[in-house]
Amino acid sequence: MPDAARSGPCTIVVAGTHVFVVDSGPGSVRNIALAGVPAGRVEAAFLTHFHSDHIGELGELMLQRWIGGTHSEPLPVHGPIGVNRVVAGFNVAYALDADYRVAHHGPKIAPPKGAGGTARPFALPPSGKGHALLDHDGLRITAFAVDHDPAHPAVGYRFDYKGRSVVLSGDTRTTDNLVQFARGADLLVHEGLSPELLAIVRDEADKAGVANVAQIMRDVVGYHTAPIDAAVEAQRAGVRALLFYHVTPPLPLSALESIYLEGVGDAFDGVVALGRDGTWVSLPVGSDSIEIGSRG
Repeated sequence: MPDAARSGPCTIVVAGTHVFVVDSGPGSVRNIALAGVPAGRVEAAFLTHFHSDHIGELGELMLQRWIGGTHSEPLPVHGPIGVNRVVAGFNVAYALDADYRVAHHGPKIAPPKGAGGTARPFALPPSGKGHALLDHDGLRITAFAVDHDPAHPAVGYRFDYKGRSVVLSGDTRTTDNLVQFARGADLLVHEGLSPELLAIVRDEADKAGVANVAQIMRDVVGYHTAPIDAAVEAQRAGVRALLFYHVTPPLPLSALESIYLEGVGDAFDGVVALGRDGTWVSLPVGSDSIEIGSRG
């Protein structure tokens, strides 16, 4: 749904000198630049699943990373089985553009072999099991299954770095598997869809006779997580802070935020933040502090 305050889902994770991007929804690459993170520094991308709002700007991410860093190797793009098809499609779509840039800027600025991405598919781990994608330099990245059926496979990711940890839910219903892999994390970045607010959109679509939109509003409630349910998961997992992203529906008025977050504070006794584009969270190594701010 259109939201002037938010792009499609995209999270930057910085661990020491390592920079990663999780999902790349429409509008996200400009926000990466606005956050002060050069796209050329991105080491790898991770996809949670293959809905368009999570992959729509992957081609632009690959392009900006290539040119911005004069990379001679394509961007590694990790994801469950199916990521190879997604990456191959963007590589084809951007192939002519890559040729133009090599011809215009020359191979020193645009190394021909660095264009595009390289898919790094992995099998969906069974419930209770994680798949370690990286374990190096004090950093461990683990993928775990979530439930976003019929969008299958779908995963979340846990990043552990020198005693600090963050978990990203991806899109999912409530699931015990997420609780298990979020156990003891400093920060849980969780999607949130408000059934109460979405019902208003549904009812207005019904009144306007826009049956297809009304039906979509009914359908999507079943494979996302209500904010209060995400709070219950956070409490069960013993995380210290909960940050909502993939906020649905848009919240153009501040009064709607209290409806969106109703009951969350009662269900979870940690820090709660409602994410906006530019929200950042710092987890300093050697400390237990959680610092939340905004570029704005």
